[in-house]
Amino acid sequence: MPMIDVYATTGTFADKHTLAKELASAVMRWEKVPPLPLFRKNTAAFVHDLPTESISNVDGDTNYVRVQVLTPVGVLNREKQLGVVQELTEIVARAAHDPSLAQRTWVLITESPEGGWGIAGHANTGADIGVAARNQMAELAKNPPSKA
Repeated sequence: MPMIDVYATTGTFADKHTLAKELASAVMRWEKVPPLPLFRKNTAAFVHDLPTESISNVDGDTNYVRVQVLTPVGVLNREKQLGVVQELTEIVARAAHDPSLAQRTWVLITESPEGGWGIAGHANTGADIGVAARNQMAELAKNPPSKA
């Protein structure tokens, strides 16, 4: 259930909502969690517009994007890390309509410590999230959603 933050200069992305949805969906796919409401409702991306003067590398360039992915500890193994970084970079460049932006997109993966993932006012451990997911799967098996 990652949280994703994207930082870029104002105007980099015309459709921030679609960008946020695509990033959240991609990370959820890479995590390989079931499409339960628990995960779908708690995987989100936030796109932050920054003034041009608030970003710079050593040479003074301002045309960079930073994507920070926060996940519970241990969710992304090395294969998943590589896949997440590659796909998020591609999504960002496509959303900006600038293929060269892939070379200037930084993706950072950060893990929340055990017990440091709060949902609905409770600091969850990996075991807590697992129990909640199993309970939700059992409830959905008993009461499947209508396909109306």
